[in-house]
Amino acid sequence: MSKKRYPRFFGFLALLSMLLLSGCGMTLLEPKGQIGLDERNLIITATLLMLVVVIPVILMTIGFAWKYRASNTKAVYKPDWAHSTKIEIAVWGVPFVLLIFLGIITYKSTHALDPYRPLESDVKPVTIQVVALDWKWLFIYPEQGIATVNKIVFPENTPLNFQITSDSVMNSFFIPGLGGQIYAMAGMQTKLHLIANEKGEFDGISANYSGEGFTGMKFKAVATSQADFDAWVAEVKNSPKRLETAEYTALAKPSERNPVELYSSYTPNMFQTIIDKYEGMKRGAIKHEGKEVAGMEEMDMGKHSAAGAEE
Repeated sequence: MSKKRYPRFFGFLALLSMLLLSGCGMTLLEPKGQIGLDERNLIITATLLMLVVVIPVILMTIGFAWKYRASNTKAVYKPDWAHSTKIEIAVWGVPFVLLIFLGIITYKSTHALDPYRPLESDVKPVTIQVVALDWKWLFIYPEQGIATVNKIVFPENTPLNFQITSDSVMNSFFIPGLGGQIYAMAGMQTKLHLIANEKGEFDGISANYSGEGFTGMKFKAVATSQADFDAWVAEVKNSPKRLETAEYTALAKPSERNPVELYSSYTPNMFQTIIDKYEGMKRGAIKHEGKEVAGMEEMDMGKHSAAGAEE
């Protein structure tokens, strides 16, 4: 390729990059939840503070390179120059002051945005228990007595208390439009508190690679009015599907791009049972409607791969 063609070639690459990036969303910078807004503001504030140091350095680098270029015979040459108090103060003092401000802001924000910290609100929160499976998400509403797969619905301006675990390998629960993410781990329970400031449909994903079906491990998070939420709960309660032990065992098997499923009921204490089976590795029994039902099968964590248990 000749030198004359270089400008056209790089111009073509720049145009191609712009076209590719045109399909990218700005979800993290346009959140619809208070937690997401606070996180965005923290990112912007930290970036601007760092640019106070970065931009002058870039400008001075360009300026010095231009001023002391070989063709500039007017530039003063000082081979024995070694120290300047003013430069030392600027080089060390400004970053030090910015570091203090950045440290204070980060410290306060870290505690304020602690995912385990409940949100302050006069509205009663909605609790949703989350179970990461291969490769789908199971959601249990303990107060409403329903369960869903790959879809959650909740009222706007209502705190959401997520209780999260995994019945597979480690995953990461993330709703970019609302902010925050946290890991889902077998035998453990993590927490996340979010809120939607307005109605809307948000994409939920797994932010941690977990095997061949990882790319399809997505769900929808829908914020509605309180009336629409109550109507949706009533709709789910009329679903003919029930998430009993046998149905859960089948659901837990690996499957890719699993469709949305609605369950009008589920085996009591299912979420805690999923956690406990990894802690004690003991057979349990689940009480359901006064009858004894066989517990979840004992699993060997050392043999439990990302692909899940084989049939």
